[in-house]
Amino acid sequence: MKFARRCRPEDQIPVTGKKVAIIGAGPAGLGAAGELVCYGHEVHVYDMLPEPGGLLIFGIPEFRIPKEGVRKGIRELIDLGVIFHLNTKVGKDIDFEDLVNEFDAVLIATGTWKSRRLKIPGENLKGVYHALEFIVDYHLHKYGYSDKEVKLKNRVIVIGGGLTAVDACYLARDAGAEEIYLFYRRTREFAPAGVREFNKLEENGFKVQELTQPIEFGGDESGTLKYVKAIRMRLGEKDSSGRPKPVPIENSEFTIEASAVLVAAGEIATPPFIDQKYGIEITKWNTIKTDKEYKTTRKGVFAAGDVVSGPSLIGPALASGKKAALAIHKYLQTGQWNWVE
Repeated sequence: MKFARRCRPEDQIPVTGKKVAIIGAGPAGLGAAGELVCYGHEVHVYDMLPEPGGLLIFGIPEFRIPKEGVRKGIRELIDLGVIFHLNTKVGKDIDFEDLVNEFDAVLIATGTWKSRRLKIPGENLKGVYHALEFIVDYHLHKYGYSDKEVKLKNRVIVIGGGLTAVDACYLARDAGAEEIYLFYRRTREFAPAGVREFNKLEENGFKVQELTQPIEFGGDESGTLKYVKAIRMRLGEKDSSGRPKPVPIENSEFTIEASAVLVAAGEIATPPFIDQKYGIEITKWNTIKTDKEYKTTRKGVFAAGDVVSGPSLIGPALASGKKAALAIHKYLQTGQWNWVE
């Protein structure tokens, strides 16, 4: 996967003397790094994980994205002079304000790492995992960065209709689960993952339960999950998403035993700070507010990728980072900071 398309290590790139900090080594951050280093800026990338790549490495299975291609693109960035600061979480290990003061520009590309909660009883029981965290932990162990191995057994229920839910089904099997159900509150025609992914799950022996919504997780005295209580749904009028709203069917509740649940109800943007701190406006969706040129409400600070748009695909996130890099380059050349609606 190519992140730097404008230059090669052997090219004579004029050095500008400007320094840029990028927070997040996922698609948006890597795309921006590849552009900025080729403009001649000194680029530092800060990431909380032990290896660059973000979800490209730790959040998406190998069968979707071969890791060697991603790692090759990252090695090319290192050869070009991009400096990575790993195992470094901005806001915990290093202060955001310090970066703003040290660098000529800062790009926030921290993505969407917080899982949405279902807000139903029993969500804090042992054995109830959020699918994204499960997938990241799975890969951290697989690649030798963690001794923590998530082992599953017996029946596991995955909840959701996106690719995170689908991927969690496959990885749950790798982790030892013997029987895996996917609960989705609509039908596959309206699932973010699409009909084909649902059909492939069934072809591979997974049990897909459409129009099914969990309403309670039940456990024993030790606080360990024992069962899932769910209700059947029907499709009603369209909601704000443009899809039919799932409506509970009265008296259709049922329970099913389970040793683990993986909740994939979507992700929330994760800026490296909370509220409106540092003079940077956050929207009601917890995304960072920017103008058309990726500028935040604080001079010198830009944002790109899913932390601005909310959850998206790799292509749009990568493109966003590259476009933000051009805006940063223009700012470093001119020093102008005009908000462009």
